[in-house]
Amino acid sequence: MNILDEIAEHSRERVRDAKEILPAEVLRDDALSRPKGDFAFESALSRGGLSFICECKKASPSKGVIAHDFPYVEIAREYESAGADAVSVLTEPKYFLGRNEYLQEISGSVRLPVLRKDFVVDDYMIYEAKILGASAVLLICAILEGSKLREYINICDTLGIAALVEAHDEDEIHTALDSGARIIGVNNRNLKDFTVDTENSRRLRKIIPDGVIFVSESGIKTPEDVRDARDFGADAVLVGETLMRASDKSAMLAELKSLL
Repeated sequence: MNILDEIAEHSRERVRDAKEILPAEVLRDDALSRPKGDFAFESALSRGGLSFICECKKASPSKGVIAHDFPYVEIAREYESAGADAVSVLTEPKYFLGRNEYLQEISGSVRLPVLRKDFVVDDYMIYEAKILGASAVLLICAILEGSKLREYINICDTLGIAALVEAHDEDEIHTALDSGARIIGVNNRNLKDFTVDTENSRRLRKIIPDGVIFVSESGIKTPEDVRDARDFGADAVLVGETLMRASDKSAMLAELKSLL
């Protein structure tokens, strides 16, 4: 079992435990009773130019603890002040040390759209994201078959939140497109062995049609990386570790934008 399979299995355990506390029907009814979202995340990535999704992440399986001091609301506000277009918040608790509360507090503290970065294995997690204040959820092709992707994208549409569909290779791109994805993120990090290849985005961009928002994820470390992403046609980049390790996140974001 690779690390992605381990994380997905733990997510299934989390959902089973959560349903014991709050039944799925109750959670779904609560989510559906709330005002429909305005697809703010999708709009933020469609404004023209290169958009920046800046991540609040305490740890990762490949790097361990990244931020021992983790004032997550303050970090999100700093991203907002520095000109980020959206915030990504890790809520996976075992491998990334995330918490649902991080998402809930951040979404209530900034005006930017917030992505729930987690390993969705059940529609329960989408309804939960809506209640926590997310404007978008991550759906990973490597752990969701096409029929589930289609179903989950439809649920997102019903709730008025965006689905960022993540792919790693050409087959997964086609699965995402066949499922109706309007936002596709190519993860330059292989989630099975955590190697990083930023050329992955460049290769796969060529098979994504116009009209589908394209996000390059992981491995964005320098202004040159950002410029390259823009030049090969990315609509947005998701930047995590580079910003999280920076003592001055505003200055780092400005540096990343410096060659645009």
